[in-house]
Amino acid sequence: MTDRAAPASRPLLPVLAAAVTVVLWASAFVAIRSAGGSYSPGALALGRLFSGSLALGLLCLVRREGLPPRSAWRGIGISGVLWFGFYMVALNWGEQQVDAGTAALVVNVGPLLIALLGARLLGDPMPPRLLAGMAVSFAGAVTVGLSMADGGGSSVLGVMLCLLAAVAYAAGVVSQKPALARASALQVTTYGCLVGTVACLPFAGQLVHQVAGAPLSATLDMVYLGVFPTALAFTTWAYALARTTASRMGATTYAVPALVVLMSWLALGEVPGPVTLVGGVLCLAGVAVSRSRARTRAPRGVPAAGEPHSEQVP
Repeated sequence: MTDRAAPASRPLLPVLAAAVTVVLWASAFVAIRSAGGSYSPGALALGRLFSGSLALGLLCLVRREGLPPRSAWRGIGISGVLWFGFYMVALNWGEQQVDAGTAALVVNVGPLLIALLGARLLGDPMPPRLLAGMAVSFAGAVTVGLSMADGGGSSVLGVMLCLLAAVAYAAGVVSQKPALARASALQVTTYGCLVGTVACLPFAGQLVHQVAGAPLSATLDMVYLGVFPTALAFTTWAYALARTTASRMGATTYAVPALVVLMSWLALGEVPGPVTLVGGVLCLAGVAVSRSRARTRAPRGVPAAGEPHSEQVP
């Protein structure tokens, strides 16, 4: 069963789906930081994916979702190994080697890679507003990253791990896009998560050992990562991605650093400095520019570009 574009009466559903994804992915950075002190990178990734797979599997049973069609499995398999599996392990490991600012800065190469791969492999358009918005948002991500850097906590290994995570993220998104034309968002997310879980099974021994000694709060953070930033957010991401281009969805995630700054302020008491706030504003401004569309003068009776009943994108 494939997802279909939202009808004209529900043009805001993809927008809301993208917003849910961005907020939950931002919260994941806070949860990873909290759980990372008790769980190794591989164990945390496996626990997160296992929790997400359980939640998604239950939802599939309730909705009576069948197996994805054979034509969708290539994209599901590649995205499952690269994005659900490799990305999460590399990011968890990278964040143990570098400060949060450096990690955020390097990982935010991902949307740029998505745009380049999307244009090359999927034929995604690259309108000037998208390019300009991505440039503004990337400048904001750089500002946030530099302002949050501790000045000496970075390592070559950590930077390389975050860069590999960004590459896996971009490749996973571009691989997932064609699968969404053949299977539903829930199917693509569920089976991608299962593939990632299987790929992380070598860390099962670490997970079993560390669960026994980890505080309950860290384990709850791991379960939260699986149920919300993984099961729910990856499904809403796939729903929105099925209704727009990979490049536009990648640009939307530039709002994540700004939200991470806000959540760290509220949840961890980390008061951002003026430079960090400026960077966050730039991230959000760039997303707004990249999501906008130029209004063009149209003949009478022909809707202008950007009107509600034109192409629906989040």
